[in-house]
Amino acid sequence: MLRHVFTVLKGIAMGAANVIPGVSGGTIALITGIFERLINAIKSFNLTAAKLLFSGRIKSFIQHTDLYFLFAVFGGVIIAIVTLARLFDFLFQHYPVYIWSYFFGLILASVYFVGKTVNKWTASVVITFIIGTAAAISITMLNPATENDGFIYLMLCGVAAVCSMILPGLSGSFILILMGNYQLVAIDAINNVRLDILFPVLIGAIVGLLGFSHLLSWIFKKYKDQTIALLTGFILGSLSVIWPWKNTIYAMNEAGEPLIKDGEKIIARYQLTSPGQFDNHVLFALVLMVIGFISIALIEKYAEVKEG
Repeated sequence: MLRHVFTVLKGIAMGAANVIPGVSGGTIALITGIFERLINAIKSFNLTAAKLLFSGRIKSFIQHTDLYFLFAVFGGVIIAIVTLARLFDFLFQHYPVYIWSYFFGLILASVYFVGKTVNKWTASVVITFIIGTAAAISITMLNPATENDGFIYLMLCGVAAVCSMILPGLSGSFILILMGNYQLVAIDAINNVRLDILFPVLIGAIVGLLGFSHLLSWIFKKYKDQTIALLTGFILGSLSVIWPWKNTIYAMNEAGEPLIKDGEKIIARYQLTSPGQFDNHVLFALVLMVIGFISIALIEKYAEVKEG
């Protein structure tokens, strides 16, 4: 029972990460030691699982799919998403530098703790690390699309978000930003329980999750060090998104006026800046970075104790 409670807590941490643009729930799964088990459990929903279910062999179905583990993880994810959406909306509006600072520390620590799980840094491993870093940086430089509430597009958002959600270093929420639907899906739809938005996203998420898990599981088993190096590169490259001090660049029309949708300016990209004059606000932000780093270190320490 206690084991399932800790699994729920890891799911809550994954869910919290998935709400935050630039932070990956897959990163949390990787450093807490449940990533490979999670991928294998998801991909176990195959023909064998269907035969066990429809033949009434429920106990065998539960064992084959590691169902209790999945319930615990995704139960925690749902709890976090539902309860933290409003909190993060408030924090990002009123204390953006502070919350980005904490998450910057989290991700910076993740680069080290995920990277150290590579068994041997060969030439191919180093190359995949560089490719992962470059790919993540390239993604962060893309301009966000405009908001789109079409059924098919929302399904595509679900597919893209969930695939990036379980991929360490690549944020599902940031993918939604690039697709123009972060505010619509991650904030408005969840806070207002808009099923017309959430339903197509959920369909896409389920399809994407089942399909992508098979590919990721095969790659992880066949090229484990290269895969971890690639994911570490993703995490490192995503740091630019989470840098606390940045200016918002809004999309403009031909007349040089900001484009507005539903009463709000459309964000085109972020311009990174320096903290400016060193004062108490900057000091507190740096302290939060350290706290974020320590948080991941403690999670890693706990995972090592559990494995031992």
